[in-house]
Parts: sequence; C-alpha cells; structure tokens
Amino acid sequence: QVQLVESGGGLVQAGGSLMLSCADSGRTLSIYSVGWFRQAPGQEREFVAAVTWKPVAYADSVKDRFIISRDNVKNMVYLQMNSLKPEDTGIYYCAAARGLPELRQRGVYDYWGQGTQVTVSS
Repeated sequence: QVQLVESGGGLVQAGGSLMLSCADSGRTLSIYSVGWFRQAPGQEREFVAAVTWKPVAYADSVKDRFIISRDNVKNMVYLQMNSLKPEDTGIYYCAAARGLPELRQRGVYDYWGQGTQVTVSS
C-alpha cells in the first residue's frame, strides 16, 4: 500500500528556495515513477516534474529552476525549487504511477498525497 506524504512547503520570498519531500509510509516508492504537480487557487492541477530512475520531464515554467531527485534507499522523492516566483504559489502534490506511462498526465497516477502549501511572496 502506497501512502504518500509531502512536506517542506512554506512561505518564502521571491527569489528564494524550498525543498519539498515526498515520503511513502509503505516503503515501496522506489518501484514507482513519481511526479510532482501543483494547483493554484481556481486553477487546474498542473504537471511540474517527474522522475523514473532518472529525471524525465519538467514543465517549461520550472525548467532550469526546479530539480527532481529520488533516494530509493530512503524511499523519498525530492523537489528542489530555486529562484521561486509568486506564480509558483500553490499546493504541491506528489503522485506515484506504475510503469512508465506519459508522466505529464494526471490520469496515469495511481496514488496521490494530500499536498503541501507553497506560498511565494513578491
């Protein structure tokens, strides 16, 4: 059973950094592809980044600022967010998918966490 828990969100000024973590209490995350998504108020949940055994995709809006990584020994996935902008504000979710589907699509993910709030002030 995969149970995802995100942490590391908070309030940061524009230009600052945050590192989000995604943990799996079931300790099986290493066998899944993992994605990060975010949802701003009134907007749809959008893709941010995804990783299989290596980082495979980033949204254009975060490319060169965000880095996704994973530690399979610890069953953790991370999202390092640098040069944050007010438009990065939202609830960030991690999600796990079996296999190697089209990881930019929300519908391919089997498990979702509850999310962690990121607020970037200008």
